[in-house]
Amino acid sequence: MMAGMAGPIRTLRRWWLGRQPFPESWRGIIEKRLPFYRNYPDPLAGRFRSLLWLFAREKYFIGAGGLSIEDEHRAVISGCAARLVLFIGLQAYDRLTEIVVYPHAFKRREDGEALLGEAHDWGTVVLSWPAVLDGLRRPCDGHDTALHEFAHVLDRSSGFFDGTPPLGRRRHYRDWARIMSEHFQKLRRHGWREDKVLRFYGAENEAEFFAVATEAFFERPRLMRRLLPQLYAVLRRFYRFDPAEDPRCAGSPPPVHGDPD
Repeated sequence: MMAGMAGPIRTLRRWWLGRQPFPESWRGIIEKRLPFYRNYPDPLAGRFRSLLWLFAREKYFIGAGGLSIEDEHRAVISGCAARLVLFIGLQAYDRLTEIVVYPHAFKRREDGEALLGEAHDWGTVVLSWPAVLDGLRRPCDGHDTALHEFAHVLDRSSGFFDGTPPLGRRRHYRDWARIMSEHFQKLRRHGWREDKVLRFYGAENEAEFFAVATEAFFERPRLMRRLLPQLYAVLRRFYRFDPAEDPRCAGSPPPVHGDPD
């Protein structure tokens, strides 16, 4: 395939896939497994299902460690991915090609470390299925493996794992760099506000900080907005979404889905 044709062909394929009806059997799966989906009003729920369905049809799902991929794996993991790009668009995942799913924690080949999730530079996300479900069962604790790994994919769409995904407008990068760096350094020093909102794993490096901050933004939005308002504001601008407006921690969209300045 010629590189210049990738965009138009992908757009045409998405248009064709988007015309395929959403499977009724999947509605029960996402209503049961995705608590945040229950908060969406009807028009938004329809958009979410469309993104979920496109993601599930576009990406390759590969079972590992004896796991056989079923509709539940595709529906739930695709829903976790779609949640992040509900107002950004599926193009944010264009570099992602496959999701490998294990029935348990898995070991990294390089050093044998046990992992629950991993995002690779070449377009692969690896997930532990029990970890995905555990993150969904506890939607307010600021720890969600699928959110974390798909946030890495958004970060990598800029070309690097560096904690700065494509922000859309040049003027937004200055605020992003200043605010992210400030809170990253405070987390490394165990700043009390950061410690209350963010997992300390975010102090590993800038890429992990963005992924951990994303987990907290979606799972602890009111706490983040109260204690780390500037961090909350730049993430709200990036995701074009205000989860703190909902009375439940999982969040729902604001009345206006613009690009706030």
